[in-house]
Amino acid sequence: MSIHPVMQRLAEKINRTDLPAFVPGDTVRVQVKIKEGEKERLQAFEGVVIARKNGAQGSFTVRKISFGQGVERIFPFNSKVIDSVVKVRSSKVRRAKLFYLRGLRGKAARLKEVERS
Repeated sequence: MSIHPVMQRLAEKINRTDLPAFVPGDTVRVQVKIKEGEKERLQAFEGVVIARKNGAQGSFTVRKISFGQGVERIFPFNSKVIDSVVKVRSSKVRRAKLFYLRGLRGKAARLKEVERS
């Protein structure tokens, strides 16, 4: 199914090009813009990318453990609340969706680190 040329041009205008290439299994640090009253600040959300959806409305899901509780956050690629994304490290995985990590705790949830640029 092809996309209409007008929609294609609109999608190209809003697409972000400043995000690094990352895949599920990579640990990323997402700087999120938080607005509190009139002030705006950056808050880091660091975790493992467990899913990625491509396309015009693509998004990625990041999971971290905070005070013993699993926290997942879904970020659209073209969101204006994302200031920057930095890839911290890469891990070897053999799945496109890492939802099985939801049921694992502690050392069982570790991923083997690999060198990938």
